[in-house]
Amino acid sequence: MHSALDTSVPRQSILLKLLSINWGLLLLLSAIACIGFAMLYSAANGHWDPWASKQAVRFGISIVVMMAVATVDLRFWLRSAYAIYAGTLLLLIAVEVKGAIGMGAQRWIDLGVIQLQPSELMKIACVLVLARYFSTLTPDEIKRPLRLIPPALMVFLPAGLVMKQPDLGTAMMLTLAGGAMFFLAGVRWWKFVVLLAAGGGIVPVAWRFLRDYQKNRIYTFLDPENDPLGAGYHSLQSKIAIGSGGMFGKGFMNGSQAHLNFLPEKQTDFIFTMLAEEWGLMGGLVLLGLYTLIFIYGFAIAFRSRSHFGRLLALGITVNMFLYVFINTAMVMGLIPVVGVPLPLISYGGTAMLTVMFGFGLMMCVYVHRDTRLGRGGDE
Repeated sequence: MHSALDTSVPRQSILLKLLSINWGLLLLLSAIACIGFAMLYSAANGHWDPWASKQAVRFGISIVVMMAVATVDLRFWLRSAYAIYAGTLLLLIAVEVKGAIGMGAQRWIDLGVIQLQPSELMKIACVLVLARYFSTLTPDEIKRPLRLIPPALMVFLPAGLVMKQPDLGTAMMLTLAGGAMFFLAGVRWWKFVVLLAAGGGIVPVAWRFLRDYQKNRIYTFLDPENDPLGAGYHSLQSKIAIGSGGMFGKGFMNGSQAHLNFLPEKQTDFIFTMLAEEWGLMGGLVLLGLYTLIFIYGFAIAFRSRSHFGRLLALGITVNMFLYVFINTAMVMGLIPVVGVPLPLISYGGTAMLTVMFGFGLMMCVYVHRDTRLGRGGDE
């Protein structure tokens, strides 16, 4: 029997850990980031400034952060999960007290060199703390409803704070990623049905707390033609741009909707639309194919891990990445209401880039320490 911090594998040197990095995954991440640099270069009409050059520097820094995270012993992240979550939660509260306001929302903390968005950090912190919590429970303990109250609060508390900023997209991601962690930990499906039924009952109450622009986004999703020059403008222009790209696109830097400024936020939330206009359906499928390979890597790393904590952490990071991609691409294609979720490694943004790479650093850490055994509820 092993305790929660026992290991059957001797500690490795940092050099050996760096050599055992999953270089295939790193190559995929770099390929996607390079596509992002090219699209930001195009968004600026053939200039590296103001977006592409900064994004490249951030990616370089994020690679170093990812490597550092990957070489840290997996047991450190197990021990530190609650402290990291608590620190991130305090940052979310600090945003409410003294946060920077941008684009009508109070989501950032101005640190001078960077505008820190704690809600992005919470996406990873929430996965980390849920992996820590569920890794200590036995299958019998997971069946007990009272055991599910603490992790539910860990999800709904930050989601509520994020909704207040307001940031519907990130709150939705936190809730969905949290729900996925419950499912991966072994929570029975009927409990989700009960929760969804209860959630349906509070929809009328929740509707009253939505901002007017959030309600308009839902109205627009149901009827995009209702206000084509107002609330429906973003969605309609995005679909026009995607449709005009056809099979192979209009060519690099030749997208009319983007370069004539009909397409809003082309460097952030709607960058996939610009890519589809310039490179067509085939270009979009290539990018989605690269993301799919990353998801496959994530599942493979999870299933190779000998520790339950490592499996849950790698699966959680993979699901979190999938939600980024799914929500952003579905949003720009008009399949869901417009919400502020960036496309990972493609959209311009410092905190989003750092958060995604920190998450992949944790996944790499699981891979590097895949033979480390961490006990589950004392049963190993």
